[in-house]
Amino acid sequence: MKMLRQIGSVTSMNLRSLPQRLGTSLVIVIGIGGVVAVLVSVLAMSTGMLRTMENAGREDRAIVMRTGSQAEATSALPLDAARLIADAAGIRRDTDGRPIVSAESMRLLSMQRKEDGTEVNVTIRGVGPKLRVVRPELTIVKGRMFEPALSEIIVGEAASKEFKGLEIGQTIRARGANWKVVGIYTTGDAHESELMTDVEALNAADRRGGYQSVTVRLESPRAFKQFKDSLTANPTLSVDVWRERDYYAEQSKRMGQIITIVAYVVGGIMAIGAVFSALNTMYSAVSARVREIATLRALGFGATAMVASVLVEAVILALIGGVAGAGLAWVFFNGHTVSTTTGISHVVFDLAVSPELVTVGIVWSCVIGLLGGLFPAIRAARLPVATALRAV
Repeated sequence: MKMLRQIGSVTSMNLRSLPQRLGTSLVIVIGIGGVVAVLVSVLAMSTGMLRTMENAGREDRAIVMRTGSQAEATSALPLDAARLIADAAGIRRDTDGRPIVSAESMRLLSMQRKEDGTEVNVTIRGVGPKLRVVRPELTIVKGRMFEPALSEIIVGEAASKEFKGLEIGQTIRARGANWKVVGIYTTGDAHESELMTDVEALNAADRRGGYQSVTVRLESPRAFKQFKDSLTANPTLSVDVWRERDYYAEQSKRMGQIITIVAYVVGGIMAIGAVFSALNTMYSAVSARVREIATLRALGFGATAMVASVLVEAVILALIGGVAGAGLAWVFFNGHTVSTTTGISHVVFDLAVSPELVTVGIVWSCVIGLLGGLFPAIRAARLPVATALRAV
């Protein structure tokens, strides 16, 4: 109890003297706040992208591609394969008994970003007539749905905000046709970065047949195994079957890992600078209180109390910086729309500063504070009392 009282007394004394050391204290707060702000904002990109990609998947949907295909863009399914897939067991059927499936094709269009005019690849997805049933989350928010067999497209809301030339009534010349924008839709996932049209119209414009994938609505999430087994057991088919949620999680994993690595590398480099800044500041604080510390030691205060008081001061300053940095990241970046390339196409998503990321940032700030305060704290504890009392 005596030791705790000593630690409390010395720590309280140190904290009360902070206003007299405001300038040097702010160096720690600002430095660590910058580290946390950068770390959290970059990690928010990874979190936002993963959320957007994973939201595109449902447990009661499955996607079928050619065996060995890493993504839809590299897959190819002939017409007869698509028909066999539609007849598989486990697929939900509509009131007329027809399977709820969407055989789909994908192409890339070169578009310009509104922000800087940079040319990027945007996906135009050809979809089947059962689109609205296969993807019930798709809602037309402006305009209307495209008409089958016509060169009409609907545009994801995220894409319409990010890229030029995608307003209702505008026409895009690409893929051998003039594509007229007739509607804007939302899905709340990665498909909002795409354009959609009738799959037969898209294939006709490219003068090619077949599809790249088939998305099906299952009778229930438990029907996935039955559906997959019925396809893989068919010797005339060579396909891979994914639960849709798993497919999009796998697609986003690599990019998410790259962004996370970049965030921690950049944050780590900045953290090293913040640690040295904290070291210098806390050494200065200890040097300025040499006689005060020596007097306390002469009065019977132990070395442990000196160490603990310096560490607590450093951690408190670091914590203030961490909270401020995480707060700035949330104010300026949470919900901010960005886009990045995943594979060969651009995906638009919102940055997400989640509570987990805020916690990570604050933990980092505390660790930096501990490292920055450790050696000055040890110096304060080892300071010879007689020498310190003679210091001017």
